[in-house]
Amino acid sequence: MAPIIALTAEQAHARLHELIVIDVRTPGEYALGHVPGAHNIPLDHLDAALPSLSAAAERGELLVVCASGARSATACERLADEGIDAATLSGGTTAWTQLGHDTHRPAGTRSPWAMERQVRLAAGSLVLAGLVAGQRWSAARVLSASVAGGLVFSAVTNTCGMARILARLPYNQPDATDLDATLAALKG
Repeated sequence: MAPIIALTAEQAHARLHELIVIDVRTPGEYALGHVPGAHNIPLDHLDAALPSLSAAAERGELLVVCASGARSATACERLADEGIDAATLSGGTTAWTQLGHDTHRPAGTRSPWAMERQVRLAAGSLVLAGLVAGQRWSAARVLSASVAGGLVFSAVTNTCGMARILARLPYNQPDATDLDATLAALKG
């Protein structure tokens, strides 16, 4: 497999007018602010979007974006497996905003918490619940130990199982009509 092409935020900003930007974050993260003109296709829905992304790639270069660059790199690998060329945004929207580049936030959209914040709340709550319940039932401490082990595994592998679970919650799901409209627009 060919190496993943990465664009810095400065390079992407200079070429934004010629790129087709795909944001693979959850709808909640996307609603908090995204690269102008980006289409939201959550990573979990990437396989369903492959035909539309293939058609879009025939018309222009794809730039895949997420918060840090990890999910977009995963998406680029998946696209490469299907013969679709795409670049990733190094450092993701974090690097983009740190350079002072504008982000777009749709008017009237609700803003669920960013996935990282949701993970911190869920992990902290589970650890606390395990410790409190462990005062009465020592076996409940296993909950805290399991979450701690999961966080260590997450850091070592640069994946997050809890984020994948939380991404399936209803408020983190794209509206079907939004995803359908996005896919139709990408097919051109």
